[in-house]
Amino acid sequence: MGTRIILVDDHAVMREGLRSLIENQPDMEVIGEAEDGRKAVELVRELQPDVVITDITMPNLNGVDAARQIVREFPKVKVLALSIHSNRAFVADMLKAGASGYVLKESTFDNLVEAIQIVVSGAVYLGPKVAGVVVSDYVNRLSRTAESPLETLTQREREVLQLVGEGRNTKQVALALHVSSKTVEANRRKIMEKLDAHSVADLVKIAILGGLASLER
Repeated sequence: MGTRIILVDDHAVMREGLRSLIENQPDMEVIGEAEDGRKAVELVRELQPDVVITDITMPNLNGVDAARQIVREFPKVKVLALSIHSNRAFVADMLKAGASGYVLKESTFDNLVEAIQIVVSGAVYLGPKVAGVVVSDYVNRLSRTAESPLETLTQREREVLQLVGEGRNTKQVALALHVSSKTVEANRRKIMEKLDAHSVADLVKIAILGGLASLER
């Protein structure tokens, strides 16, 4: 079965163009469209897709609040932002809301396909320009602290953080470290507490900044 996708954008032409391109992919299927975040949440409840590709600035309910609701109710559904906005506030808000990826509308369709495949695999996708914004934001926050957050981690926690930063999901991390998935989840919770991280995306950018993972894929 291919990846089941819902498209969310208040511009019908944008949705139609994306649908046409996506449905040419042999392993992807558009199962629904929504013109705003509120309708998107309703469709997710009804259709339970694998991925929701959503714009941010929309009427009735914006993409950030829609993403937050979707991720809270359906944690297995991946939310991928597709926006014209590349500034820190928009990127940070989407990632904090639980989005698994952020793609700029100026990107190529191949970039979008790659992003879909990566988030479906359980990893996080940030385009180069967006990654730069995320890292810059973290550098600013880090510069205000006396101690490097990574220094608070145990060796095992650093290993888990590196693997998460490399895009490994819980089962893959457990296999690599020869531990149970529950142990990995417990380690990840401790890491998030120590680093004041609120999402997997936060862990990825911390791993990248700390030199534990690379932006190159």
